Amino acid sequence: MDAVEQRGYVCDGRLLALNSYENRVYQVGVEDGQPLVAKFYRPGRWTDAQILEEHEFCFELAGQELPVVAPMRAEDTTSLSEKTIGDIRFRFALYPRKGGHAPELDRLENLYILGRLLGRMHRIGAVKAFAHRPRIDARGFGHDSVAFIQEHFMPRELQASYRAITQDLLRRIDSIMAECSNIPYIRVHGDCHVGNMLWRDDNPHFVDFDDARMAPAVQDIWMLLSGDREQQTAQLSEIVEGYDEFYEFQPRELKLAETLRTLRQLHYSAWLARRWEDPAFPRNFPWFNTQRYWEEHILTLREQRAALDELPLSLNI
Repeated sequence: MDAVEQRGYVCDGRLLALNSYENRVYQVGVEDGQPLVAKFYRPGRWTDAQILEEHEFCFELAGQELPVVAPMRAEDTTSLSEKTIGDIRFRFALYPRKGGHAPELDRLENLYILGRLLGRMHRIGAVKAFAHRPRIDARGFGHDSVAFIQEHFMPRELQASYRAITQDLLRRIDSIMAECSNIPYIRVHGDCHVGNMLWRDDNPHFVDFDDARMAPAVQDIWMLLSGDREQQTAQLSEIVEGYDEFYEFQPRELKLAETLRTLRQLHYSAWLARRWEDPAFPRNFPWFNTQRYWEEHILTLREQRAALDELPLSLNI
């Protein structure tokens, strides 16, 4: 509340912690207005320049009337503020509160609407590149994640199995990424799942661009697909039909869908492991770092290895 009042608001004492683990996010009540959302960035994760790039991307999208929840600017037009507590400097941003619910992705008409929005977003995202934010690539999401898990977390009796499957996976991923090296990387949301969408009045709003990176456009599309191959093909076709109204989707990117899915799975386990000393993580992810978790993780990776050799999805338009 001190941080919010530092930005010129008067808090009314209402404070609600929202569901966020990487950062700390609160709904803060203020006098003479709707509650605000205060997002405190995890120290050491992003540089100031990387955070400001996230904000600038949101401002670009909002400036083109895309329904994204962008940070609020202070009177001096800055969007990133800081609050020092003890020896720790916390960076934070304020956002307007937006209501809504997660979209129903089993309705094809909703996927068409999301496809149109993604097409508009990617058309803007392709105009220029991030200068400071990293790419989604095999090194950071794959090799580095596997090395960290193997050194610090994998149970000894599962080490050999984990090493064998991850070495095979990474070789195949490297090969696919090399084959697709001519696919352009653009600015994308990066974490395009239903938890980062608010659906209201038959329209979606995108929130939380904290994971925005340079990546192929398909990164924001494959996460919307679920079910068997027939279902995913129908979903994909609906998304791309809407997407192509604003930005042409390249079907060759579909070869990267399972590769990006695999990299996300490797990165997710490493993310939990790297945050395990944060008390919020053992409390909210009690199933992580158990024998059963690692056994199931290895099984999932074996399934993904088989998926990498399957024919990619094709469009049915």
